[in-house]
Order: sequence, then structure tokens, then C-alpha cells
Amino acid sequence: MPIPVISATGLWTPPHSVSNEELVESFNAWADKWNADHTAAIQAGEVEPKPHSSVEFIEKASGIKSRYVVDKAGVIDPAVMAPRIPERPNEEISVLAEIAVKAARQSLDAAGRDPKDVDAVLCAASNMQRAYPAMAIEVQQALGIEGFAFDMNVACSSATFGIQTAADFVRSGSAKSVLMVNPEICSGHLNFTDRDSHFIFGDVATAVLVEAEDIAPADHWKILHTHLKTQFSNNIRNNFGFLNRAAPEGIGATDKLFVQEGRKVFREVVPMVAAMIQEDLDALGLQGTDLRRLWLHQANANMNRLIAGKVLGHEASEDESPTVLDTYANTSSAGSIIAFHTHSGDIKPGEKGVICSFGAGYSAGTVFVERAA
Repeated sequence: MPIPVISATGLWTPPHSVSNEELVESFNAWADKWNADHTAAIQAGEVEPKPHSSVEFIEKASGIKSRYVVDKAGVIDPAVMAPRIPERPNEEISVLAEIAVKAARQSLDAAGRDPKDVDAVLCAASNMQRAYPAMAIEVQQALGIEGFAFDMNVACSSATFGIQTAADFVRSGSAKSVLMVNPEICSGHLNFTDRDSHFIFGDVATAVLVEAEDIAPADHWKILHTHLKTQFSNNIRNNFGFLNRAAPEGIGATDKLFVQEGRKVFREVVPMVAAMIQEDLDALGLQGTDLRRLWLHQANANMNRLIAGKVLGHEASEDESPTVLDTYANTSSAGSIIAFHTHSGDIKPGEKGVICSFGAGYSAGTVFVERAA
């Protein structure tokens, strides 16, 4: 049976970054105008005034200090409070495919792989730009890849689910080289007028090349074990879809964007993920201390601190559980891949680590890897 490995990864970062200070300034200006426009209703007790946000609140709640976005002007304009990305004609490459291709080319170049040698493309992301044709097929076309391609969505766990799917294709002999991309324009589904979540997301694209070991470059990562888990929960939700494109005015407007019950998510996901990783360690005959590094989903610094602590048995250092959340914010499925891409170069042959995601669904995925000798 062919052995799947990770040959290379790629990362595309938008040129624009928004600091917490900039985001807070725009939010507070919007809140002040909203309160002024609704003075009578506020005084009558019919609605609550919009409270201000603050840099201190954001950093304490999340650990986020800044985020990259594809459109900064719209996000920080109090009169807009959303990214403004012009729609492109069908003859032009779509935005999601374009950034996926940029990350994909990096991974292919790093592995020394010609696109024509790739057998399949998976586009795994939280929010697809359209229903069909599949974004993956557009990426396939842009790169000149033959074979097959399809989209998949498991929210923030899309990348780890995508890696296992790619690895399964390799094991079965259906493909020897699979490109998995994660284009995430998360700013497009974020409500920038919600104080409790206006700071959470950023935009990015990542790519992972999964191949059979016999064709992989010498500097690759063995995939030791993968594990996927889902458990239904309404605590993280986005109700946007074609069935509600013409919903009556005033019905569920904000639930067509990202909404969550943050405290419930924290209480329920942390123990679930820590137990899942421990179960995997037991299956591999390993201890938490056998892991050189944990590349965790970049959603919340406090969640990662608790999960890593439960797995390792001690407070994790930045070296053991690196953070990219502070500069990238939550990039959904791409978060753990960014951490792996940017904090794996110093891992020595034979050392092991785990890529782990968790998010809406609930969904969670682990990919245990070992640096090839």
C-alpha cells in the first residue's frame, strides 16, 4: 500500500493588515453614530446602546493583535464595515481561486513538482465563493492539472479533513499526488458591527501537497496517523445560503454572517479536542512529551493554552505550541496550516508533531506527522 506524506506547503498573505487600534477606532465611530441615530429608542428603553470595543478587550478575549484582509478600506470605514470586493466576470479567475493558486504554486515549487504531475485538487474551506463550478476545478484549470478536483467544507477543520482525504486517495492508489488548498476570505462572513466578534477573522490562503512517499522529495513529513470527529452543535453557525438570498427584510439579517456562543464553544471544545489528541497518542503508543510541537487551530489563544497544557502535562512554551493568531487572527481552516508552514523548519528528522483543527460542526481533525530522516 502506498504511504502518504506531506511533501510541501504554501502560504499566501494579503498585502493589507488591520491593527486592533484601527479596528477599534472604526467600530467605536460606527457605534457612536448608531447610538446617535437611535437616541429616542435608547431613552425609551426599547433598545440597548452599542458599547465601545477596546484593544484591551480584544487581546484579553482572543490574543489577536492584528489581521490581514483582502480589502482594508471597507473594513475600517465606519460607513461600510465590510470588505468591498468587486465581482468579476465569468471569464476572469475568481478571487478565491486566485489566492488558492498563489499558495498552491508555492507548495509545488517547494516540492519541485510540475503541476502536470498532480492527480487531484481539493479545495477545502469554510466559505466557497459560489456553489458551482467547484472552486477546486477552477484552481485545477488555472494550474494546468489533469485528473479530478472537488470542493469540501467542514468549517475550521476543512484542512485536516482535506489532508486525510488526500492521504486516503494515495493509500487507495486513486492518486499519487494530491494538492489541497484552503482559500479563506473570512472577513466576508464576519459581522464587523458585532462587538463580541468584530475582531476575530482574517484572510489568507494555504496549500498542502500530499503525495506517495516514493515520489516525494527527501525533505518530507511522514503522516503517522489521522483522526476526524464531528458532533452537531448550533454554537457556531452561519445561515447564509441560496435558500435565504431573498429573505424578507428584518428576518435573521445578522445570522447570515458568523455567529457563535463563545463561552459554550470554549467549555465544550477544549475538553473534546484534548481528549481526542490523547486518544490518538494512546493509539500510537506515544506520550504528550513525545510531541516536539503542536500546530493548533488558531482561533483563540486561551483555548490553545488549555488544550496544549492538557496534552503535554505542563504549560506549553511558544516553541512547543507556536502562535500565529496574534498577527493573522482566526483564518478558519488555514490557521493550523499557517502555524505548520511557518514553524516547522527547525524540526529535526525523527521528531514528531500534530496538526490539529477544531471548529463549527463541531468538527475536529488531527494529523500526526514525523520529519523524514
